[in-house]
Amino acid sequence: MNNLPEFVTQISIWAPPLIFAIIVHEVMHGVVARMLGDETAARAGRLTLNPIAHVDPFGTIILPAILLFAGAPVFGYAKPVPIDYRNLRNPRSGIMLVAAAGPLTNLTLAAISVVLWLIVAPHDTGTAGPAIVHPITLMLQASIIANVELGVFNLIPILPLDGGRVLVGFLPLAAARAMARFEGIGFLLLFALLYFRGFNLALGRIMEAVTNGLVMFIVGIARML
Repeated sequence: MNNLPEFVTQISIWAPPLIFAIIVHEVMHGVVARMLGDETAARAGRLTLNPIAHVDPFGTIILPAILLFAGAPVFGYAKPVPIDYRNLRNPRSGIMLVAAAGPLTNLTLAAISVVLWLIVAPHDTGTAGPAIVHPITLMLQASIIANVELGVFNLIPILPLDGGRVLVGFLPLAAARAMARFEGIGFLLLFALLYFRGFNLALGRIMEAVTNGLVMFIVGIARML
């Protein structure tokens, strides 16, 4: 960022779609858990879109702001929705479904944002464009990027990320228990990987490929209609 006004403008564009993406991600973990037999999130009042129930001061506000200021890929997290996996009707498959719900929700939101962007972007002209349509267009672009980054990042197969929990559900029981023992150092391992330029480049290329793929897929469908 070159100056404070530019940073404030970027915050106003990125904050609404990013916070919404983070909150819906967590809510869907709880919704799927409830469908599979666990009422823990519902009893805790976490099946709501009210940001107050979910916001983590660092993960939802400070971290994304730092990443945005640094020009890095923007992501964040909310307070985890409480889930008691012992209450799931089939804990092994239930863990996988609950974990997958968050990233898949983000990728669905990204697809919806692409559709809305295709509808709104052509109107980003004329006298009303700069004042009304242009900010909406930028927010939809931010929503596409933020949701793809959240979805792909959380699918990295390292505990405690969602991808790690999905992998645990696939592994034989002995291997799953062995992997679960390392959950406490999962974030340390993740940060160590992020330190390597090669890993960052690979992750960035995957995110870019998913974003471009979504846009091309939806544009292709729109042209056939």
